[in-house]
Amino acid sequence: MSGTATTANSGQGHPKGLYVLFVTEMWERFSYYGMRALFVLFMVKALFFEKAQASEIYGSYTGLVYLTPLIGGYMADRYWGNRKSIIIGGILMALGQFFMFIAGSFYEQSMAPMIMYGGLAFLILGNGFFKPNISTMVGQLYPEGDKRVESAFTIFYMGINLGAFIAPLLCGYLGDTGNPEDFRWGFLAACMGMILSLILFISLKNKYIVTPDGVQIGEKPNNARKEDEVKVPINPRRLISWIGVFGALFFGFYQMGMDVIGAFIFGSAIAAPGFIITDSSLVKQERDRLWVIYIVAFFVIFFWAAFEQAGASLTFFAEEQTDRNLFGSVIPASYFQSINALAIVIFAPIFVWIWGFLGKRNREPASPFKQSLGLFLLALGYLVIAIGVKGINPSTKVSMMWLVSVYTIHTLGELCLSPIGLSMVNKLSPVRFASLLMGVWFLSTAAANKFAGTLSEYYPEDIVLETSYIGDAGSNVLDKLATNTLDSNFVKDAPDKQYMLPVATITTVKIGKAENQKDSIIGLDFENLAVFDAASKSNSDSLPTVKLLSSNSMKSVEVFKLKLIKAKKKSMNSPLDSYFENAVLLENGMLLTSEKIQKKNSEGKLIDKEVLQVWNLNPEKPKFAGFPIVDLYDFFMIFVILAGVASIILFFLSKRLIKMMHGVR
Repeated sequence: MSGTATTANSGQGHPKGLYVLFVTEMWERFSYYGMRALFVLFMVKALFFEKAQASEIYGSYTGLVYLTPLIGGYMADRYWGNRKSIIIGGILMALGQFFMFIAGSFYEQSMAPMIMYGGLAFLILGNGFFKPNISTMVGQLYPEGDKRVESAFTIFYMGINLGAFIAPLLCGYLGDTGNPEDFRWGFLAACMGMILSLILFISLKNKYIVTPDGVQIGEKPNNARKEDEVKVPINPRRLISWIGVFGALFFGFYQMGMDVIGAFIFGSAIAAPGFIITDSSLVKQERDRLWVIYIVAFFVIFFWAAFEQAGASLTFFAEEQTDRNLFGSVIPASYFQSINALAIVIFAPIFVWIWGFLGKRNREPASPFKQSLGLFLLALGYLVIAIGVKGINPSTKVSMMWLVSVYTIHTLGELCLSPIGLSMVNKLSPVRFASLLMGVWFLSTAAANKFAGTLSEYYPEDIVLETSYIGDAGSNVLDKLATNTLDSNFVKDAPDKQYMLPVATITTVKIGKAENQKDSIIGLDFENLAVFDAASKSNSDSLPTVKLLSSNSMKSVEVFKLKLIKAKKKSMNSPLDSYFENAVLLENGMLLTSEKIQKKNSEGKLIDKEVLQVWNLNPEKPKFAGFPIVDLYDFFMIFVILAGVASIILFFLSKRLIKMMHGVR
């Protein structure tokens, strides 16, 4: 090798290859977090997905993103090597972001969701090849036993979070403008970030990504990296057995009510580690160390399941219930996802110094103790925000300092857990399984992210948009519904058969500030309403039974629920977000509203449309482990309990785990 390459890794500081990997990962993470900052907002505000559906898709996407590193790690270990895997992964991710740009460009078209799913597929597969291999190469820059490895991973982690800090600000500035047409520009910026990452890696890898002896890192498969390492063939019988175990687990989880993706992820999270640890080439010390990785990875699931609410439920909280006014401007909800990354850039050097200071005095806590501390800090962060929202009216917006506080505390927990975990896996893994076990570590994150999406579905709603119908202006949507001539899907998807419908004049209800008047509602007069049973629609030739109601049926809607409807309509970019033209309170607690909007036709011309919507003012509250989640306090306490219990158990297991690490700290 050339003298330049050898010099690159000389001296007492960190090798220059670390900083090449630093900037490569920084721009890749810019791409990932830029898209993630906009993802649920794009689904809810442009594609009009419900929060529960958006949360499920978000969980499935982020779960699969961390599942595919098993494939990428395996291919790198046995066939391609790290470098080729990273390049292939980067190309696939750039394509995925470009597909998201196309979906954002045609968000009003029926094909937009399918284009989005195609983009997600490329992102999921590409991340699988990229993520485990670049992390593995960090450890390979150093000789075995080098004490700089843990601080190197912390520096590398700063690169991840520098990209994660810039991404929501830039992509959010371009895409989260309140205009759904602009989401595409945020996705395009994420695409350009991925392309820049690829260019930097390809142009600098040969010169700087080398061992202390000047040998190119990642050119060959990891299981052939050393001459004294024996390439262990796969036992077909063992492989078939564990495929069978996976099949049984998949079926079991699916029967328990999980969706296909969830069953696949959780089945893989058990079967893949089982396949590795039953490898006959492992000696007792190696197997003990693998058990440490697996046990810690299990507890890490609870950390990331709570932490990853940042991209789902905490984004909903920022959008709807956080006062984002600052110096006369409104901060986009996506910006708050930068707080975590900024805090890491600030606090990571401090943690490096703390661990180094303690290490010199042989008082540095072992990895399991650090990770139990990370879980404790996570629980503390959610306890803080739970206290902040306890007892408040659902229409009340709280200070943004509550979100700033929770993200900052979570960052301190993350610094105790994530870079320490990457370092631990690198130090405990046999070389021939290095990338594959990094994939297993990310597999726990896959399960956690899917679990995070599931938990986000428990986010309590005080109003829910049950269904919508859009017809041409002047089509008298309300009359059509009352006379049984509207599309039957409207009633079929409705949660209750009994509806109160207008047969004459509807009282106009406006939400907003009028002269000398605060937000208010006019009482709804039911004198001119009729009742019909949707079940009678089974015979399309017969009209529903009509029954007039007396005027003593006067009712009204709570003001805070109308404020929530107003906020939701605004988040959906309704041109009439401050009011709806007509509203009827239905007997079953639903509010039926209609309004006129303008939409572009196939020729790009604006045409008048009439929108009918049914709002559930008393949706059923979700239950977690049998307990109803009535409000945000109950919701955030889920994470306090899960992370707190996991922290305590891991703390008491730590001494045993340290023994199983056989001298590795």
